[in-house]
Amino acid sequence: MNLTLSESQSLPPQSLQRWQEVKAPHGIGYRIKLLSQLMGRQFQEYLEPHDLTPFHWLVLCCLWEQDGLATCEVGDRLRQVGGTLTGVLDRMEERGLVQRRRDLQDRRIWRIWLTEEGQKLEEILPNYATNLYEKALEGRSDAERRLLSEWIDQMIGNLS
Repeated sequence: MNLTLSESQSLPPQSLQRWQEVKAPHGIGYRIKLLSQLMGRQFQEYLEPHDLTPFHWLVLCCLWEQDGLATCEVGDRLRQVGGTLTGVLDRMEERGLVQRRRDLQDRRIWRIWLTEEGQKLEEILPNYATNLYEKALEGRSDAERRLLSEWIDQMIGNLS
């Protein structure tokens, strides 16, 4: 629902009452951003000794799930623009974590393959992510965790 300034001025009073709930620092968008920043900083601390960034982690997760993805498939899964992903893949390739090879059936397509070094990280990094997840959701039941995940997915879907 996109509102123009004139439309927003004519909202019913009950909608205007929501103002207290949506303005920063009370708004859910602000709080999700803050949560993302806090988790990102802590996760970065885990990744730093391995000379990795959270974006490297995301690419590795895609490839651990399905090695040999086309570059565009990785971008689609991560909702990233090609140029941004290309730079990340360049650095990962320089570090010896991935290799890019042309697709044998369609030479326009580049596929991304984990190296042995990239595969080894799967034994280490998921524990860091799990520990951070557990810390963030401490005291929440499995049902509450699933519900939170469902709500976040629904909100992303609503805005996509």
